[in-house]
Amino acid sequence: MDSLLAPSSTSSFPSLNNNSNSRIKHNSLPSSLGFFNLRKFSTVSFGYSRRSCRLRLSSSRRSKTKCSTSPTMSSSASPEIPQPKIVNGPGGYVLEDVPHLSDYIPDLPVYSNPLQDNPAYSVVKQYFVHVDDTVPQKIVVHKNSPRGVHFRRAGPRQKIYFDSDDVHACIVTCGGLCPGLNTVIREIVCGLFHMYGVKKVSGIDGGYRGFYAKNTVHLDPKVVNDIHKRGGTILGTSRGGHDTSKIVDSIQDRGINQVYIIGGDGTQRGASVIFEEIRRRGLKVSVAGIPKTIDNDIPVIDRSFGFDTAVEEAQRAINAAHVEAESFENGIGLVKLMGRYSGFIAMYATLASRDVDCCLIPESPFYLEGPGGLFEYIERRLKENGHMVLVIAEGAGQELLSESLQSMTQKDASGNRLLQDVALWISQRIKDHFSKERKMTINLKYIDPTYMIRAIPSNASDNVYCTLLAQSAVHGAMAGYTGFTSGLVNGRQTYIPFYRITETQNKVVITDRMWARLLSSTNQPSFLCPKEILEDQGHEESSNELLDNGKCSPN
Repeated sequence: MDSLLAPSSTSSFPSLNNNSNSRIKHNSLPSSLGFFNLRKFSTVSFGYSRRSCRLRLSSSRRSKTKCSTSPTMSSSASPEIPQPKIVNGPGGYVLEDVPHLSDYIPDLPVYSNPLQDNPAYSVVKQYFVHVDDTVPQKIVVHKNSPRGVHFRRAGPRQKIYFDSDDVHACIVTCGGLCPGLNTVIREIVCGLFHMYGVKKVSGIDGGYRGFYAKNTVHLDPKVVNDIHKRGGTILGTSRGGHDTSKIVDSIQDRGINQVYIIGGDGTQRGASVIFEEIRRRGLKVSVAGIPKTIDNDIPVIDRSFGFDTAVEEAQRAINAAHVEAESFENGIGLVKLMGRYSGFIAMYATLASRDVDCCLIPESPFYLEGPGGLFEYIERRLKENGHMVLVIAEGAGQELLSESLQSMTQKDASGNRLLQDVALWISQRIKDHFSKERKMTINLKYIDPTYMIRAIPSNASDNVYCTLLAQSAVHGAMAGYTGFTSGLVNGRQTYIPFYRITETQNKVVITDRMWARLLSSTNQPSFLCPKEILEDQGHEESSNELLDNGKCSPN
């Protein structure tokens, strides 16, 4: 934990004249630097078995109670998965901390951070993150609310746990493509090279299986200089291929001591397993994750990189659908967007375009026929405007397909459920309904820009975000943190434990204000009565309750 590992850092800390390769012993730090003010916290709990180790703190002195089990694990041991590192403080403060190498490797050497002599950082008033800095998960509170859950703030630390000359880092990309992958790769390489003087960085070719099935690729600033201008990933990617033992064997054999894993929730689960095996073997290897999902379905973080680019590019498809629709009698433009389990791209693209008449997402059930159904709404819009634009996320309406039960059981190599092409199916159902039952002539144009969106380079907003994510991951790994994901929480870069990223999925809450904004923008029906929506979501917050008349509660 940072409270035990890093001295308090302010703009007035004494100058450390040691160069980046000089070793600083724990007991030789100047007393004026001071350690994290432990007296602020009532208990600090962490463990590597079901039993926990606690530090009991008093206002006058610090007393340490040794763990009842040794945290150092032999390669033959089979310990249980450690409990989360939790710091409890006054006022209901809870810090969900991330693991550190010193948690299971004793007597680690410590080095001064070379950033203190880096001219790029010399202009920063306080260029080392204060060890007290944490970021709250929930930003909107009441005056009597507890302080709530916090995460450790990301950034450079005054002392690091790797000698720059000894670092051998590797980078791997897994899962589907996403705008910004190359930018993240570039910034990890350049951050290691320019900020910390790390010269040995390898790229793992072809996802997880590349650790044991393919050769590595040498990476340096010259190799990655222009890759951010291209889509895709220069390292190649794949789904599946996760063999924990083979991967960690390869890491150990190659002398790799920092692993940067870029991927979605499935990839981060794999990274968590790799970290646990590394910890079990007692290896000095930092494992840092960078969350990647174009669907924005990773929890806790504000958004995932590539999402802004995807929404922006989706506008092109929606605009084309609108042009086609309004140019023909009873024209319908139907656009299929990404969103296997979460409809964020479809929702934000709809709100941004202002040309969409109906948006269908996985979180909001709908039906086709009968009063209040989709067909009735389409017919009404065609009679009112003469055309309409329909946006549908790929995971919406899967339960309506006749083969949906079959599709539920089939999965790809990453463990994702294989989906039927609901947009194509609905296109045909719309054509059949209006031509055979309503005897109306319609002109439907179906547009699927999925792979065009995934393959483009990231826009300016995502490029900046990728830089922050990559550099934060580098700072965390060099400071000895491991088993964490770098992510943006309430506008601040943080280190988030793997288990928080993988425990659930981020989804659109259809009883939230954002979905209400979309409904009011498109003027589409919810396709379910408010009572059914509330029951479906199990939403219990009175502040978001809908009354029987469909209006918001005055509270």
